[in-house]
Amino acid sequence: MLPIVHNPHYHAPLPPNHRFPMGKFPAVAELLVTLGFGPFYTPEPAPADWIALAHDRTYVDQVFAADVPAKIAREIGFPMTDRVALRSRTACAGTTLTARLALEHGIACNTAGGSHHARHEQGAGFCVFNDVAVAIRVLQAEGMIERALVFDCDVHQGDGTAWIFAGDPSVTTVSIHAASNYPVRKAASTIDIALPDGTEDAPYLDRLDEALEAALADPVDIVFYNAGVDPHRDDRLGRLALSDLGIAERDKRVVEAVRRKGVPLAGVLGGGYMSDVDKLARRHAILHLIARDSLSGA
Repeated sequence: MLPIVHNPHYHAPLPPNHRFPMGKFPAVAELLVTLGFGPFYTPEPAPADWIALAHDRTYVDQVFAADVPAKIAREIGFPMTDRVALRSRTACAGTTLTARLALEHGIACNTAGGSHHARHEQGAGFCVFNDVAVAIRVLQAEGMIERALVFDCDVHQGDGTAWIFAGDPSVTTVSIHAASNYPVRKAASTIDIALPDGTEDAPYLDRLDEALEAALADPVDIVFYNAGVDPHRDDRLGRLALSDLGIAERDKRVVEAVRRKGVPLAGVLGGGYMSDVDKLARRHAILHLIARDSLSGA
C-alpha cells in the first residue's frame, strides 16, 4: 500500500468565512479511507530545532509561543493561535516523515504540506513554516540525503522555497505557476515557468514535460512534489484553466518521470481553494490515487 501521512492536527480552527479552506485536510483523509487507503502514518509535532534549520530562530520561537508580530500575522493571513502553531509544526513533521517513507518505499504522500511562501525569516500567504524546506534540512543534517529537487506545480510561485535555497547547489527548485498571480514579487527559482492567465491542459503539459526533462537531468536523492490543484479552472485563487483530466495527467507525468529515474518521491498537497471542500478533496486525492497505481505497477 502507498504510505500516507496524516494527523488530525493538520486542521486548526479559523474564523467563519475565512478564505482558506481548512476543512479540506480532514476531508481528504476521510475520502482516502473510503478509497481503501490506510492506516495512516501519524507524525508528532516537529521540535523547534528542526524548524530552525530552515527558519530564523526568533521567528520560530514566536510561532511556538503564539506571539507573532501583528504585521507578520497579517502577511500570513492566519490568527496566530496555539492551534495554528501546532498545525504548522505537525505539517513540518508530516512532510519529513513522508520523505523518510519515500526513501524507504520509493514513493509516499502527505495529506498536507506544500507551504511554499514561508521564507527563512517569516511566513506569508497562508504559510507559517516551509515544511518542504524543513524536511530537506532535517534529512541533510541526518546524512540521509545530499541533493534534493523541489518540483512545485502550485499555481502560485514557490517564492519562499526559492529564497531559502538561493545559492545552495544541493537543492534544485522548480516552479510552474501563473505569471500574474501571487506573490507580486517573485523569487528566482532554479527553473521558473511563468504561464499566462487561462493556460489550458495541452500547453501546460508541454511546458511541464520541458521542466521535468531539465530538472531531472542531474542526479538527486529525493524529489518533493508540490501537487497543488489551484491551477484548476474552477479554483478561486488560481488564474490557469486546467481540467480534472489535466490535473490527473500532470500528476501522472510527474510521478512516472521521477519513478523512471529511480528517485524517491515525496508528494505534498499544495494549494486548492474552493468552498466545496468535498469536491476539493476529490481533486487533491488524484495525487494519492496515481501514486498508489505507480507503486502497485498499475
